Amino acid sequence: MGRSSKDKRDVYYRLAKEEGWRARSAFKLMQINDEFDIFKGVHKVVDLCAAPGSWSQVLSKKLRGQVKEEKKDSVKIVAVDLQAMAPLPGVIQIQGDITKLSTANKIVDHFSGEHAQLVVCDGAPDVTGLHDIDEYIQAQLLLAALNITTHVLCKGGTFVAKIFRGRDVSLLYSQLRLFFPIVTIAKPRSSRNSSIEAFVVCQNYCPPDSYIPTMVNPLLDHSYTDFNQLEGLNRIIVPFLACGDLSAYDSDKTYGLDIREGEEYKYLPPTQAPIDPPYKKAVDMKRNDGISKASGVSEKPSNKEQSSSNDKAVEEKSPEESVDKVQKNLETMKLDS
Repeated sequence: MGRSSKDKRDVYYRLAKEEGWRARSAFKLMQINDEFDIFKGVHKVVDLCAAPGSWSQVLSKKLRGQVKEEKKDSVKIVAVDLQAMAPLPGVIQIQGDITKLSTANKIVDHFSGEHAQLVVCDGAPDVTGLHDIDEYIQAQLLLAALNITTHVLCKGGTFVAKIFRGRDVSLLYSQLRLFFPIVTIAKPRSSRNSSIEAFVVCQNYCPPDSYIPTMVNPLLDHSYTDFNQLEGLNRIIVPFLACGDLSAYDSDKTYGLDIREGEEYKYLPPTQAPIDPPYKKAVDMKRNDGISKASGVSEKPSNKEQSSSNDKAVEEKSPEESVDKVQKNLETMKLDS
């Protein structure tokens, strides 16, 4: 496969490189904002699970671009992730765990004791291919993001996070409704139809009066064994909204490289290459022959090597051995006759 094979397959991947975004997921946040206008009047934002930084890029460009030059410093964007991330203009980075109270305190400190007006989270676990397990792990990650959100989000704020749509999504919806009166599951146009990925948009943060934010008590009640038995309020049908219209690119369709008339396709490298990928050591070892072959595995000799070894074996036989072998063959033939 050539370098342009992935470009040809995914139009949003190609557009992300052309427009300078670090990942195609940037279009998902922009399309969510086009539908819900979540950036309006916002100047304090938290981006959870931010690496590689495409959502932070969008936040920096949109929020800092809608204010005057002298007021750009009033816009504060805090990006949090366990992994290191290449720096971005106007974005404060915290390398920390979103399940720790210390991380929440650091975020609030950067806002000078105030709280954020918007919290976004595009985090997802390494999928296993087992949908039930993947959905459960993603639900736990969402609840961890909600936990820290209750510490850093101001009343009336908005929370946007990735979810995997499954049979137990109504449980998550019911839990989110405890904190947000308006909860909608959105599917941006740039999100593939074949994916169970969607985004939950929670608006007008209003926690219960008796609720005390904590990182200790999980919000998921494990006493339920069959969530399909829930009735009444817990079985509210989740409103589903597909963002965008038919004029946008179809993320499941294969487009040619020349999508714009009169413009010739030109390959572009990724905007931001990984700064410390987990496979870096393995690549360096392979280049320097540092990866040894498995013991007990021998390479099959080539035809030339095999022929050379046969010739050598023939040369090593003496004339006397050849004569003896011929005589033995003759005696064997006489006995048979």
